[in-house]
Amino acid sequence: VIVVPAVGNSPNAAVAAHRLGLETGLVSDIGHDKFGKECLDALRQEGVHTDFVKQHEGLKTNYHYVLRYGPERTILINHETYPYSLPDFPIAPKFFYFSSVGEHGLPYHHEIAEYVKNNETKLAFQPGTFQIKVGVDALRDVYENTEIFFCNKEEAQEILKSKEQDIPTLVRMLRELGPTIPVVTDGPMGAFTVDADDQAWHMPMYPDPAPPVDRTGAGDSFSSTFTSAIILGKDPAEALSWGPINSMSVVQYVGAQAGLLSREKLQEYLANRPGDYMPRKV
Repeated sequence: VIVVPAVGNSPNAAVAAHRLGLETGLVSDIGHDKFGKECLDALRQEGVHTDFVKQHEGLKTNYHYVLRYGPERTILINHETYPYSLPDFPIAPKFFYFSSVGEHGLPYHHEIAEYVKNNETKLAFQPGTFQIKVGVDALRDVYENTEIFFCNKEEAQEILKSKEQDIPTLVRMLRELGPTIPVVTDGPMGAFTVDADDQAWHMPMYPDPAPPVDRTGAGDSFSSTFTSAIILGKDPAEALSWGPINSMSVVQYVGAQAGLLSREKLQEYLANRPGDYMPRKV
């Protein structure tokens, strides 16, 4: 058993973005218990602001299990019923990175969409299982106010209720729902996006230096690194070249955060990339 505190889609993203040079804070809910304290300590050690993490008396901190078989895994998840709500930010954040929450959190989505709509905050949305299952109509305002959207090919087909196989077509269909920069991944086949000129781009995987140890967090590292690159002023094609490098590094370690790279290390990999590791128009 390896215990890894303060993990989850959004904490992983906060740690990844901070290592890439951004100032990050986590909005989350935990219990007033031993595991909650461990999570806060781990986040603070990573330089992630914890001012907006709410501790609740009488509730437990989420504790999930990852069952690993080689590099593959099954994750057993149970979300505690927290009273989700946005904190009173002293200054509007530049970006929200919003991901998996429990099934009771539907009103929270509308609160986030309303905040983004009425402030200069942009939204990156990486839906979890519940958010995909609940359907587009229930989250229409979230999709319409999303700047960057992430999912894989199968999730895109489920969201769109489509059997479309062409990924650039799926990306454009997702953009019709509202997101400005939709990104669709396809495992070993790489990732796809479209730019402001409706040009589709494809990025292959960055080659693994050794067989993967644990694939947990590979998607989070890709999505948060792409988002960080956009925040740092990169265009979608260049941001697409950043994401797979962090994913390559993360899968070389157990857990979703140990392998997350600094910006200097990521740019070193980028400078030494194989000749065929380039974004291509498709």
